[in-house]
Amino acid sequence: MADAPIINTSRLTLRPHIASDLDTLCDLFATEHARFIGGPLGRKEAWRLLASEVAMWELMGHGAWGIEGADGAFLGQIGLLKPPHFREVEIGWTLLPEAEGHGYAFEAASAALGWAWENGFETLVSYIHPGNARSIALAERLGAVHDPRAERPEGETASETCVYRHSPDTDGSPEAYA
Repeated sequence: MADAPIINTSRLTLRPHIASDLDTLCDLFATEHARFIGGPLGRKEAWRLLASEVAMWELMGHGAWGIEGADGAFLGQIGLLKPPHFREVEIGWTLLPEAEGHGYAFEAASAALGWAWENGFETLVSYIHPGNARSIALAERLGAVHDPRAERPEGETASETCVYRHSPDTDGSPEAYA
């Protein structure tokens, strides 16, 4: 699989990234808004990070999607990611500041989780900075539970990263209602 599959929800399209998405995200990653994902990052470092997340589709069969609104506006990114320092596949999200507070992250993450469960993933994690209350709230709203025994990404400590575990039976899959 070379490109991310296209997933449509009632308000969003999860689609393969295009170059302008990466330019916009590189600009975002250079700001304080990226403080919970290792930023601010220089443009060169951000470009490499984002390009690797796009390339994961070719290399691993999962990776990053661009999130597009019904009006065609780019809103952010959702991804099933596993760079070399991650212990497990992570579902992670990044929205542009103007896209926050509209339920887009929940809608995109729900769609990505549905795709993951349909494609054989048995569990996913979200690696979240303990101070990122919005991402913790989203992970919990998605049904994830804090997993203090899970391994963190290589070199990260509990003061930098907490792990939330997603399972098909808690994230809205059909098994949750059986």
